[in-house]
Amino acid sequence: MKCEEILGELRKHLGLTAERNGLLDESVLVTARALIPDEVMGNPEHDDYPLVIGRERMMQGDVRGACGQAFTDMYGCWEGTIGEVCRTEPRNNYRRAILVATLNAVMRFAGEVEGTTHCKDDGPAACAGELADFVNEEGYAGPFVLIGYQPRFAEALASMGELRIVDMDERNIGQRRAGVRVQGPDSTEAALKGAGCAFVTGSTIVNGTIERFLGLARPTVFYGVTIAGAARVLGLTRFCPRSL
Repeated sequence: MKCEEILGELRKHLGLTAERNGLLDESVLVTARALIPDEVMGNPEHDDYPLVIGRERMMQGDVRGACGQAFTDMYGCWEGTIGEVCRTEPRNNYRRAILVATLNAVMRFAGEVEGTTHCKDDGPAACAGELADFVNEEGYAGPFVLIGYQPRFAEALASMGELRIVDMDERNIGQRRAGVRVQGPDSTEAALKGAGCAFVTGSTIVNGTIERFLGLARPTVFYGVTIAGAARVLGLTRFCPRSL
Protein backbone atom coordinates (compact mmCIF):
# COMPACT_ATOMS: atom_id res chain seq x y z
CA MET A 1 0.00 0.00 0.00
CA LYS A 2 1.39 3.37 -1.04
CA CYS A 3 1.64 6.26 1.41
CA GLU A 4 -1.08 8.16 -0.45
CA GLU A 5 -3.45 5.21 -0.03
CA ILE A 6 -2.56 4.90 3.66
CA LEU A 7 -3.26 8.58 4.26
CA GLY A 8 -6.49 8.20 2.32
CA GLU A 9 -7.60 5.47 4.72
CA LEU A 10 -6.78 7.72 7.67
CA ARG A 11 -8.71 10.66 6.20
CA LYS A 12 -11.68 8.38 5.54
CA HIS A 13 -11.65 7.05 9.10
CA LEU A 14 -11.32 10.56 10.49
CA GLY A 15 -14.33 11.73 8.53
CA LEU A 16 -16.50 8.77 9.49
CA THR A 17 -15.56 8.94 13.17
CA ALA A 18 -16.15 12.70 13.28
CA GLU A 19 -19.53 12.30 11.59
CA ARG A 20 -20.63 9.55 14.00
CA ASN A 21 -19.75 11.77 16.94
CA GLY A 22 -21.34 14.95 15.62
CA LEU A 23 -18.04 16.68 15.01
CA LEU A 24 -17.83 16.92 11.24
CA ASP A 25 -20.40 19.62 10.48
CA GLU A 26 -20.32 21.26 13.88
CA SER A 27 -18.16 24.35 14.22
CA VAL A 28 -15.51 22.59 16.29
CA LEU A 29 -12.08 24.20 16.32
CA VAL A 30 -9.05 21.98 15.95
CA THR A 31 -5.78 23.55 17.01
CA ALA A 32 -2.35 22.14 16.35
CA ARG A 33 0.58 23.99 17.84
CA ALA A 34 4.27 23.32 18.22
CA LEU A 35 4.98 22.19 21.77
CA ILE A 36 8.31 22.83 23.46
CA PRO A 37 10.03 19.76 24.98
CA ASP A 38 9.15 20.58 28.60
CA GLU A 39 5.45 20.67 27.73
CA VAL A 40 5.61 17.24 26.12
CA MET A 41 8.07 15.31 28.27
CA GLY A 42 8.27 17.20 31.54
CA ASN A 43 11.75 16.81 33.00
CA PRO A 44 13.18 13.44 31.97
CA GLU A 45 16.40 12.36 33.65
CA HIS A 46 18.19 12.04 30.30
CA ASP A 47 18.64 14.89 27.85
CA ASP A 48 19.51 12.94 24.68
CA TYR A 49 16.01 12.34 23.31
CA PRO A 50 15.41 13.63 19.75
CA LEU A 51 12.60 15.84 20.99
CA VAL A 52 14.92 17.55 23.46
CA ILE A 53 18.01 18.04 21.30
CA GLY A 54 16.63 17.90 17.77
CA ARG A 55 14.87 20.15 15.33
CA GLU A 56 11.65 18.16 15.64
CA ARG A 57 8.68 19.22 17.71
CA MET A 58 5.36 17.72 18.76
CA MET A 59 2.17 19.01 17.19
CA GLN A 60 -0.97 18.69 19.30
CA GLY A 61 -4.58 18.62 18.22
CA ASP A 62 -7.31 19.37 20.75
CA VAL A 63 -10.90 18.27 20.15
CA ARG A 64 -13.19 19.15 23.07
CA GLY A 65 -10.39 18.46 25.53
CA ALA A 66 -9.27 15.22 23.90
CA CYS A 67 -5.67 15.65 22.78
CA GLY A 68 -3.68 13.88 20.11
CA GLN A 69 -0.03 14.44 19.18
CA ALA A 70 2.23 13.96 16.17
CA PHE A 71 6.03 14.23 16.04
CA THR A 72 7.34 16.21 13.06
CA ASP A 73 10.26 18.20 11.72
CA MET A 74 7.90 20.60 9.91
CA TYR A 75 5.71 22.32 12.46
CA GLY A 76 3.63 25.41 13.05
CA CYS A 77 0.22 26.64 14.18
CA TRP A 78 -3.06 25.79 12.44
CA GLU A 79 -6.71 26.25 13.27
CA GLY A 80 -9.83 25.08 11.48
CA THR A 81 -12.56 22.47 11.48
CA ILE A 82 -12.25 18.72 11.35
CA GLY A 83 -14.03 18.77 8.02
CA GLU A 84 -11.29 21.00 6.62
CA VAL A 85 -8.64 18.56 7.83
CA CYS A 86 -10.45 15.74 6.00
CA ARG A 87 -10.59 17.76 2.79
CA THR A 88 -7.02 19.05 2.82
CA GLU A 89 -4.46 17.04 0.87
CA PRO A 90 -1.64 15.96 3.28
CA ARG A 91 1.08 16.84 0.79
CA ASN A 92 3.97 17.52 3.21
CA ASN A 93 5.13 16.72 6.73
CA TYR A 94 3.32 19.74 8.17
CA ARG A 95 -0.04 18.80 6.65
CA ARG A 96 0.43 15.16 7.56
CA ALA A 97 1.20 16.13 11.16
CA ILE A 98 -2.05 18.11 11.32
CA LEU A 99 -3.98 15.13 9.95
CA VAL A 100 -2.35 12.64 12.32
CA ALA A 101 -2.65 14.82 15.43
CA THR A 102 -6.30 15.48 14.61
CA LEU A 103 -7.00 11.81 13.95
CA ASN A 104 -5.45 10.89 17.30
CA ALA A 105 -7.52 13.53 19.09
CA VAL A 106 -10.81 12.53 17.43
CA MET A 107 -10.23 8.82 18.02
CA ARG A 108 -9.33 9.60 21.63
CA PHE A 109 -12.55 11.61 21.98
CA ALA A 110 -14.54 8.74 20.47
CA GLY A 111 -12.98 6.19 22.81
CA GLU A 112 -11.37 4.27 19.94
CA VAL A 113 -7.81 4.63 21.16
CA GLU A 114 -5.82 5.58 24.25
CA GLY A 115 -2.28 6.82 24.81
CA THR A 116 -2.34 9.71 22.36
CA THR A 117 -0.02 12.05 24.30
CA HIS A 118 3.65 11.60 25.20
CA CYS A 119 4.72 10.20 28.56
CA LYS A 120 6.53 12.59 30.90
CA ASP A 121 9.37 12.73 33.43
CA ASP A 122 10.60 9.16 34.06
CA GLY A 123 8.10 7.72 31.56
CA PRO A 124 10.54 7.25 28.63
CA ALA A 125 13.04 5.33 30.77
CA ALA A 126 10.26 3.25 32.36
CA CYS A 127 8.88 2.51 28.89
CA ALA A 128 12.22 1.14 27.73
CA GLY A 129 12.37 -0.89 30.93
CA GLU A 130 9.24 -2.74 29.81
CA LEU A 131 10.64 -3.44 26.36
CA ALA A 132 12.47 -6.65 27.30
CA ASP A 133 9.31 -8.12 28.85
CA PHE A 134 7.35 -7.17 25.74
CA VAL A 135 9.89 -8.82 23.44
CA ASN A 136 9.94 -12.00 25.54
CA GLU A 137 6.16 -12.18 25.89
CA GLU A 138 5.66 -11.83 22.14
CA GLY A 139 8.40 -14.34 21.35
CA TYR A 140 10.43 -11.89 19.27
CA ALA A 141 14.09 -12.55 18.59
CA GLY A 142 17.04 -10.66 17.15
CA PRO A 143 18.83 -9.45 15.26
CA PHE A 144 16.90 -6.28 16.04
CA VAL A 145 16.58 -3.22 13.85
CA LEU A 146 15.64 0.16 15.32
CA ILE A 147 14.27 2.56 12.70
CA GLY A 148 14.48 6.02 14.25
CA TYR A 149 16.99 6.48 17.06
CA GLN A 150 15.38 6.31 20.49
CA PRO A 151 18.17 6.30 23.11
CA ARG A 152 16.60 4.11 25.77
CA PHE A 153 15.16 1.66 23.24
CA ALA A 154 18.59 1.37 21.62
CA GLU A 155 20.16 0.52 24.98
CA ALA A 156 17.45 -2.02 25.81
CA LEU A 157 17.56 -3.77 22.44
CA ALA A 158 21.36 -3.83 22.36
CA SER A 159 21.33 -5.62 25.72
CA MET A 160 19.10 -8.36 24.25
CA GLY A 161 21.04 -9.16 21.10
CA GLU A 162 22.51 -7.87 17.86
CA LEU A 163 21.18 -4.44 16.90
CA ARG A 164 21.29 -2.17 13.87
CA ILE A 165 20.10 1.44 14.08
CA VAL A 166 18.89 3.48 11.12
CA ASP A 167 18.18 7.19 11.54
CA MET A 168 17.50 10.23 9.35
CA ASP A 169 19.26 12.75 11.58
CA GLU A 170 22.68 13.56 10.12
CA ARG A 171 23.99 14.32 13.60
CA ASN A 172 23.49 10.67 14.56
CA ILE A 173 24.59 8.97 11.34
CA GLY A 174 28.06 7.52 11.72
CA GLN A 175 28.06 8.00 15.49
CA ARG A 176 28.11 5.15 17.98
CA ARG A 177 24.94 4.90 20.05
CA ALA A 178 24.50 2.12 22.64
CA GLY A 179 27.66 0.60 21.18
CA VAL A 180 26.18 0.53 17.66
CA ARG A 181 27.18 2.72 14.72
CA VAL A 182 24.09 4.53 13.43
CA GLN A 183 23.41 4.10 9.72
CA GLY A 184 21.58 6.43 7.33
CA PRO A 185 18.29 5.80 5.47
CA ASP A 186 20.09 4.30 2.49
CA SER A 187 20.94 1.32 4.71
CA THR A 188 17.30 0.59 5.53
CA GLU A 189 16.75 -2.33 3.17
CA ALA A 190 20.01 -4.04 4.11
CA ALA A 191 19.26 -3.66 7.81
CA LEU A 192 15.76 -5.08 7.44
CA LYS A 193 16.90 -7.99 5.28
CA GLY A 194 18.83 -9.60 8.10
CA ALA A 195 16.47 -8.63 10.92
CA GLY A 196 14.54 -10.93 13.17
CA CYS A 197 12.36 -8.08 14.44
CA ALA A 198 12.01 -4.40 13.55
CA PHE A 199 11.03 -1.53 15.84
CA VAL A 200 9.91 1.45 13.75
CA THR A 201 9.20 4.99 14.89
CA GLY A 202 5.58 5.96 14.45
CA SER A 203 6.64 9.28 12.95
CA THR A 204 7.10 7.41 9.66
CA ILE A 205 3.39 8.09 9.12
CA VAL A 206 4.19 11.81 9.14
CA ASN A 207 7.43 11.81 7.15
CA GLY A 208 5.88 9.68 4.42
CA THR A 209 8.11 6.60 4.69
CA ILE A 210 5.73 4.21 6.44
CA GLU A 211 5.03 2.21 3.28
CA ARG A 212 8.58 0.83 3.47
CA PHE A 213 7.77 -0.91 6.75
CA LEU A 214 4.39 -2.49 6.02
CA GLY A 215 4.04 -6.14 5.12
CA LEU A 216 7.59 -7.07 6.11
CA ALA A 217 8.49 -10.75 6.39
CA ARG A 218 9.35 -10.33 10.06
CA PRO A 219 7.60 -9.00 13.18
CA THR A 220 7.32 -5.21 12.97
CA VAL A 221 6.45 -3.02 15.94
CA PHE A 222 5.68 0.69 15.63
CA TYR A 223 6.42 2.79 18.69
CA GLY A 224 5.33 6.20 19.99
CA VAL A 225 2.22 8.35 20.30
CA THR A 226 2.22 9.59 16.70
CA ILE A 227 1.10 6.21 15.35
CA ALA A 228 -1.66 5.69 17.95
CA GLY A 229 -4.71 6.19 15.76
CA ALA A 230 -3.13 4.97 12.53
CA ALA A 231 -2.03 1.71 14.19
CA ARG A 232 -5.63 1.03 15.17
CA VAL A 233 -6.97 1.87 11.72
CA LEU A 234 -4.30 -0.11 9.84
CA GLY A 235 -4.08 -3.04 12.25
CA LEU A 236 -0.44 -2.46 13.18
CA THR A 237 1.35 -3.62 16.34
CA ARG A 238 2.19 -0.66 18.57
CA PHE A 239 4.38 -0.40 21.66
CA CYS A 240 3.90 2.69 23.81
CA PRO A 241 3.01 1.52 27.34
CA ARG A 242 3.63 4.79 29.19
CA SER A 243 1.78 7.16 26.87
CA LEU A 244 -0.96 9.26 28.43
